[in-house]
Amino acid sequence: MDFNLTEEHIMIRDAARDFAKNELLPGVIERDEKQEFPKEQIKKMGELGFLGMMVSPEYGGGGMDTVAYVLAMEEISKIDASASVVMSVNNSLVCWGLEKFGNEEQKQKYLIKLATGESIGAFCLSEPEAGSDATSQRTTAIEKDDHYLLNGTKNWITNGSIADFYIVIAQTDKEKKHKGINAFIVEKGMEGFEIGPKEQKLGIRGSDTHSLNFNDVKVPKENRIGEDGFGFKFAMKTLSGGRIGIAAQALGIAAGAYELAKEYSKVRKAFGTEIMNHQAIAFKLADMHTSIEAARHLVMKAACDKDNGENYDLSGAMAKLFASKTAMDVTVEAVQVHGGNGYVKEYHVERLMRDAKITQIYEGTSEIQKIVISRSILRD
Repeated sequence: MDFNLTEEHIMIRDAARDFAKNELLPGVIERDEKQEFPKEQIKKMGELGFLGMMVSPEYGGGGMDTVAYVLAMEEISKIDASASVVMSVNNSLVCWGLEKFGNEEQKQKYLIKLATGESIGAFCLSEPEAGSDATSQRTTAIEKDDHYLLNGTKNWITNGSIADFYIVIAQTDKEKKHKGINAFIVEKGMEGFEIGPKEQKLGIRGSDTHSLNFNDVKVPKENRIGEDGFGFKFAMKTLSGGRIGIAAQALGIAAGAYELAKEYSKVRKAFGTEIMNHQAIAFKLADMHTSIEAARHLVMKAACDKDNGENYDLSGAMAKLFASKTAMDVTVEAVQVHGGNGYVKEYHVERLMRDAKITQIYEGTSEIQKIVISRSILRD
């Protein structure tokens, strides 16, 4: 085991840290209040290569490994989880899936634009009655002569209105159940494709989240990803890697809140001394730091498993389960360390606490992660 980062990894981490502090921190509170999408900041992230980090240079990406990606995700998430979820979806759910399972024509047409940040992607799996139960797809794609006719609704879609390309999971043959599901690339502007109202959310309020409606949308057959019936397997494999990105996001939210709490404890005084000198606060910080380090090791283990070609279903699920719980626990304690100021927006920790909750829900709830983990360990 080698716990040391390479020079390249350190360079990427530091670049992400500088970008977060210089470009994302200014205005982050206002964007949260107004539910304003960080359009200019995301554009710059694309120009810097943060939206296609793991894509081969052949298709405009950075050719980096998963470790580099999670390091950058952590730093961006410390400051603005609304920006990091755009980065996560574009990297983990859209670019990775297209490069891994798409054909050459699809890569040339879509992947290059996505990897360079010229275009933004969205991943459309969840529905009103198909969240954790992804097999219960009500969205249908009926095969016609040279196209599929797409009908249905998708819910809680990140990048819902700002994406250019959408990977949509739909049921083609109900009789075959999960083996009759396919994945399709849908372009914004296709006739019959409608974007619903923006969701009013507890956290990651700068993220662009919408429901999507498909009414007899004609999707060319060449836009199907993989063989007929591959859609469910595509979604599960893609989400398995996506969980590593969300684990890194949760880790970043926790680390950001901890750093704010630690610095606050050094300047805030109570009973004649800085509050860091009170055991009640010092012990909180000790617990926070320990949990964050444990989460970081789990995230790195999952990233290394992926980079080494190992099965990362178990390690990714454990990383997401533990890191998301850590994010909730640490942010709640960070608010507590700040006392009354923790409830005030200008100190940032209340926003991080609100942002933390979604990491226990999207890309597989904590309960789903426990199913994945228990099935894996009980097979042995």
